[in-house]
Amino acid sequence: MEITVRDAVTMLHGMGFGALLLLAFSGAVAGLYSTSIAGHPWTDRERRLACAYLVAMAALAWITVLAGAYLVYPWYRAVAPPGTTDLSGYPQRLLMSNTSTSGWHDIGMEWKEHIAWFAPITLTAVAYIFIRYGAHLSQFRGVRNAVLALAVTAFVATAVAGAFGAMLNKFAPVRGGSTITIMKGEAHD
Repeated sequence: MEITVRDAVTMLHGMGFGALLLLAFSGAVAGLYSTSIAGHPWTDRERRLACAYLVAMAALAWITVLAGAYLVYPWYRAVAPPGTTDLSGYPQRLLMSNTSTSGWHDIGMEWKEHIAWFAPITLTAVAYIFIRYGAHLSQFRGVRNAVLALAVTAFVATAVAGAFGAMLNKFAPVRGGSTITIMKGEAHD
């Protein structure tokens, strides 16, 4: 069983960081929603854990987007040398070479590379506002609703970027680099 370095980094970016971020939204929404319950007694420990959770989510969102933008995306945009006929090592050029797949670049990657930035930006705002107002969000309905709207925006941005990323990787995977041998199989006669 082997995998290339680029495959591994792409998998870590999407299926590791991105999927974990999507899963973390359930906890964030539950925590943020619980602030809307008037009179809900928040202990200092609960508040600190909620703050740490939201800060960790924002950090995870930044790691996911930065890994995609500065590790995976340059490999995606690699320019094929003149005269290259096998475009499998040049995902962007591979997609653009066929009218049936060019839309995946024109719409899919353009949306993915821009909408993905909404997640870390909005989650950073959510974490800051929660740290600032904490358990007192139930007293500020407008602020609480804005925080929930920001969290939903971050979730939608993450989901859209993840869906486009999965489909792009299906049609034009980012491959190459050194080969990592995960496990050697038995030799068969």
